[in-house]
Amino acid sequence: VNSRQHPLEIPPPSGKDWPKEEEENFFLLDPDRKRDVLPQPFRMIHKLVMQVFESAVEIIEEREMLREAQKRKVQPIKCFPTAEFQVTERANCLAVSGKYIFVGLSVGLAAFSRCDLKDVCAWDAAQTEICAIHASALGSECHVLLAVDEMGLAWLFCFHKESFLLIKTLNEVEDISQRSPCVEVVLSRGGDYAGILLQGNTEAWLEIYQLPKDSWLTEMEENSGAAEELAWSERRSSSSSVVGTFLLQELPVPTIQDDIKLDPPELLLTVRPPKPITGTSFKGPLDALKEVGDGSTLGLGYNHLIKDSQWELQEAIFCSTYQEYLEAEGVTKEEIPRYATFHFLLPSRILMGPEMEVEPDIPVGIGVHWYGNHNFCLYLLNPSLKDKAGSDLKPDVVWPCAAPIACSAVSSCSRYLALAGEDATITIWDKHLGYPLSVTAILEERFIRSIHFL
Repeated sequence: VNSRQHPLEIPPPSGKDWPKEEEENFFLLDPDRKRDVLPQPFRMIHKLVMQVFESAVEIIEEREMLREAQKRKVQPIKCFPTAEFQVTERANCLAVSGKYIFVGLSVGLAAFSRCDLKDVCAWDAAQTEICAIHASALGSECHVLLAVDEMGLAWLFCFHKESFLLIKTLNEVEDISQRSPCVEVVLSRGGDYAGILLQGNTEAWLEIYQLPKDSWLTEMEENSGAAEELAWSERRSSSSSVVGTFLLQELPVPTIQDDIKLDPPELLLTVRPPKPITGTSFKGPLDALKEVGDGSTLGLGYNHLIKDSQWELQEAIFCSTYQEYLEAEGVTKEEIPRYATFHFLLPSRILMGPEMEVEPDIPVGIGVHWYGNHNFCLYLLNPSLKDKAGSDLKPDVVWPCAAPIACSAVSSCSRYLALAGEDATITIWDKHLGYPLSVTAILEERFIRSIHFL
């Protein structure tokens, strides 16, 4: 029940609910419009509807601006294949050298011409699947190929006059149980050197071979000349004994590729991963200094004077101090690395002395870093510096890093070296001068898996 306490009266006019725009621009409005002003709550509904329309217009304008900005951007060019060629088996890998395309198939190798994309020749004598292949041109008609099959065998081929010639299987042994599979191959530009990474049951090592390409080219040319002379003599003898249209028939050139025996490559270096640092066996500082040599390079840290008891005491102190963190992280025992990344390096001030005579386009050294190791090691490709039997080859230059090296890259001119650490930091070094050009830190919780120069 609503009971009125005061008499019903007409409220006095109030200007509180007038819109400010109408109050300011009252003289511009139509006098008849005052009758059409909506009462509450319709004015509030009208205001909300207008806000919705204004927001929609703003969104439409923003989208139009984004659409116009997208149109002004450079659109990526869509590339479509200009030609294609069919292979008889499944293609696993390919390499391009000169005017030929080499394809690794599920059964053997195949070569195609880049001009007309026609099948030139194939090799399937071993009935093995080729998983990786590298190729380099030795001349206009001669190419060297290094391939790895599914069993980890490294095959070295020479491609000459549109035919494959198997030179050697680099890691083949008589006893299959003693075979060490190949996991990585690298062929230097120009075909002067080849490197393969082998993994045994408990260790891994790197083998560098020098390819006698000059003797290969000489022997190939001599055999090609002999084949042409033999074909010409057979052509003349056949032309004197036949008549008619058979005189115009061209006899096939006999192939003697199977009779060619090229010189095998020479094993130049065997590089093994650095061993974990242990206690010293030196009796004094003089014994350690004798092992350093001339002292011009920084070593791997083996020539120290810390005893085994000191290592054990330091490890015990560390474990007792950070026991809770070690239990949470699950620390593993340090192991010898089983994978490495290596590059062939051209001459530079660090890798060559003042009296060395080298050619600018032939590698003089290799750069190696093992997985989980802080050091980038450089070795000279000098036959006079072969490692002795039963001794490990020591690096000529050691490039230490603050964090373990995750991946590395070398520029095409071999002057700039990029090292990416496991702490997501990329450092570009000038290898000629030996100082860093730039250091770039990637966002946290990132791991760099590969790096390349463009």
